Amino acid sequence: MSFENLKDIEKEVQQCKSCPLYISRNNVVFSDGSNKAKIMLIGEAPGADEDKQGKPFVGRAGKLLNEFLKLAGINRNEDLYIANTIKCRPPENRKPAKEEKAACERFLQAQINTVKPKIIVLCGATAMESFLDKKLKISKVRGEFFENIKGYEGIKFIPILHPSYLLRQHSTETGSPRDLTLKDLIKIKKTALI
Repeated sequence: MSFENLKDIEKEVQQCKSCPLYISRNNVVFSDGSNKAKIMLIGEAPGADEDKQGKPFVGRAGKLLNEFLKLAGINRNEDLYIANTIKCRPPENRKPAKEEKAACERFLQAQINTVKPKIIVLCGATAMESFLDKKLKISKVRGEFFENIKGYEGIKFIPILHPSYLLRQHSTETGSPRDLTLKDLIKIKKTALI
């Protein structure tokens, strides 16, 4: 199935019953930000706050992400298009099941093909595993660009640590997870401007 624009994709997602998550969701969490953004950020799955509001990254982790974006000079509403690997909240905030990710994969691919970002930020291990080798460890490859990914030629992918992980890491010392994430976001901003 091909889509003309993001509204068509969102309409299809709203009607989706491809996996059981549609039964328990309050809202589909489709996207946020600019459809003209050079940077696309892909997260794992909606949490409780996202399910209530219908927007990605609006809970505690989202607030922390916003702080880091601001420090890096990235405007969430203008410079970024945000989506998740799945569009409905898994119960108990568990990791998305393989079948759930498969059910949403065509929608995420359509979002990428429509937005045409220059860079895709893979926020956390679950998002990273959707596009890169599943044997990779995010702690080892965060901040590295990956190119020539089949089906996504011309797009640079870069994993970063998920802000929910950073909520448990309070240090901002050089080399700490928070410090590294800020450096990664600054690198992403600079690369997007080239």
